Amino acid sequence: MKNRITITEMMTAARELKAQGEKFTLLGIGPMSMRLIRGVVELAKERDFPVMLIASRNQVDSDEFGHGYVRGWDQDRFVADVQSVIDEYGFDGLLYLCRDHGGPWQRDEERRAKLPVEEAMDIGVRSYIHDMESGFDLLHIDPTKDPHINGVVPLETVLDRTVEIIDRLEKYRKEHGLPHVGFEAGTEETNGGLTSVGAFGDFVDRLVKALAEKGLNAPEFVVGQTGTLTRLTENVGSYNTNNARILSRSAGIHGVGLKEHNGDYLRDSILLEHPVVDVTAMNVAPEFGVVETRAYLELADLESRNVPAGKQSDLRRIMTEAAVRCERWRKWMVGEDASASVEKMLENSEKSALIVDITGHYTYEAPKVMDAVAVMTGNLAALGVDADSYVIRKIKDSVDRYCFCFGMYGLTSKLLKVCGK
Repeated sequence: MKNRITITEMMTAARELKAQGEKFTLLGIGPMSMRLIRGVVELAKERDFPVMLIASRNQVDSDEFGHGYVRGWDQDRFVADVQSVIDEYGFDGLLYLCRDHGGPWQRDEERRAKLPVEEAMDIGVRSYIHDMESGFDLLHIDPTKDPHINGVVPLETVLDRTVEIIDRLEKYRKEHGLPHVGFEAGTEETNGGLTSVGAFGDFVDRLVKALAEKGLNAPEFVVGQTGTLTRLTENVGSYNTNNARILSRSAGIHGVGLKEHNGDYLRDSILLEHPVVDVTAMNVAPEFGVVETRAYLELADLESRNVPAGKQSDLRRIMTEAAVRCERWRKWMVGEDASASVEKMLENSEKSALIVDITGHYTYEAPKVMDAVAVMTGNLAALGVDADSYVIRKIKDSVDRYCFCFGMYGLTSKLLKVCGK
């Protein structure tokens, strides 16, 4: 797919608009499913805003590294599916494919295996190269995980590895004539070493200088910790307005945008404040998966009340069991629950209901779940209920909350006008 302007040109135009007095924040959206992508593209066409789809390596990755859990996507299949949705809706706006948390040890199995540094770095670079060859627009360089280091990865190590990876990628890109890509650096992780305002400012200053010494441009974004922290289906962090303002200024000195992660579940009053304090962009992912799962379960309950027992899909039970058995919930649960046995969780109806709520999106491609969704969709169609449209509507409503609060309506046309397109 080909945008009319690169993500770097888009960010340059965004800075120009802000200099003219426009107030807005961009939104990065986790590609949790095909229905989510359909909903986002449909909404972007209606509201005229640029889309940034942010794919983690666990969601989308090369087959040689185990591909992703979403539709078994590697980069090429992901790009093809997104393009099919663009074609389906006749979307001619801006849509950028972004790598979220790429780099060494960013797949769960790589950390568990404690791969050696050189091997992990090489795998991270090879994954990025596949991103570039497939047409990704933005690469998040995140070398802040290292199973060989106890505690926080030193800032010096993060800096050195970030510069090394960007240098290797830019050399490869130029040698092979690949299209321009933008970069994102840093991490929102509370143990990533960039949590303080001072550390963030020092990192940005040193990163931009080190890249310039190699003839490389500053990144489009640097991730800063503004106090957001997602646990279960809440944002349990303490958002710090003053810190957000300071971080934005520290990045803006170098023409770099402040990127905020873990923005899920923030209340509207905080979202509305983002353009005011000039948070350049924010990522949201798990919340949209939860919204989609809840839509399926609402429909399953509707089906259970209106379809004879022998003909029902039994989707709630099937999806719940699949969610518990996939064990992805261990990442989100706290205390003893994080290490509890699968059987114990299945026996506890309250816990299993929580698990399907927060990790149901990991099960969408499970054959039994897909079959149950198909049966339920057919049953509801016979009742005059369009299940697919309902799910997409719920997704759109959730995404639209952010787009409205962030002042994104009509933004694509404004950006293109600045660029003379």
